[in-house]
Amino acid sequence: MPGVILFLSDLDLRLRGGTRVEPPGRHLALVSGQNLDLALDHLERRPDCGALGILGDLRSRPPSPARLALLGNRRVLLASSDRRLLELYTRSLKEVGAEPECIVGDHLDGDRVAAWALPVYALILAAGSGSRMGGDKLLLDLGGSPIVSHVVQAARGGGCDQVLVVFSQDGVAAAVADRAITVFNPDAQSGQASSLRAGLQAGPGNAAGALLMLGDQPLVGSETVQRLLQAWRLESTAPALAASYDDPSAWLPPVLVARSLWPDLISLQGDAGARQYFSRHPELIAALPVGGRAEDVDTPDDYKRIVSLFKPGRPD
Repeated sequence: MPGVILFLSDLDLRLRGGTRVEPPGRHLALVSGQNLDLALDHLERRPDCGALGILGDLRSRPPSPARLALLGNRRVLLASSDRRLLELYTRSLKEVGAEPECIVGDHLDGDRVAAWALPVYALILAAGSGSRMGGDKLLLDLGGSPIVSHVVQAARGGGCDQVLVVFSQDGVAAAVADRAITVFNPDAQSGQASSLRAGLQAGPGNAAGALLMLGDQPLVGSETVQRLLQAWRLESTAPALAASYDDPSAWLPPVLVARSLWPDLISLQGDAGARQYFSRHPELIAALPVGGRAEDVDTPDDYKRIVSLFKPGRPD
């Protein structure tokens, strides 16, 4: 299960889903370099451990290729201040078919480890008809680019591992095709729940969470995305975390939802999307005060207001 993290060493890290008790089912593990043999023993017993983070204190020589082969086809994170050892371990891991990534530095970067251990992809809902606008509102110009492209940029700039856009109109797909994965929703007319279902079913298999964004909220910037990802990974205990703006007690998109909630969201029907689910289960969602603005584009007046608020080169 992506999002369950087993600590095999006494590491000074605070991460969502962290445990020191062997969990059932899919998980990943974190270990210090000095305890790497312990981690390899764990992998030998637990083929459902999908990734391993080796954090600091790398030994002067990697284990034998036969032992390292236990890491074949797995993601591996290496963190050390010794570049020579990082290069040596990276070569050895690639030789056995592992997928290594490196963090170089004297200080263990908790944010970097969290981003590796808890990947989040952005799911941008962009399959609406825009009937009240008399056309596809997502392609309206804002600062020289279509509205939907600003949402994609916020997701990319905020640190989402992948960006997926659910569309129904070819123009939307064409506008974002060079910066996002596009998923066609043939049932878009049935309501937002169908786009949510299509996007979650197409999500990457290693994702621990999905950041639900609306394609018509171009004033939500990358800083808002970054703050949501960081707080969900390191601080929040609720499975879902949403943005709050003027009213701290009310939440609005973007909404970051843990993978454990995806089956319930996939089963939704109609036009209300995730809000209908969280209105029945308010205990599953928390709100994070953020900057930016939540205005969306539903009417010509909305569009005029957003154009007046948009400032090219503004800080996100």
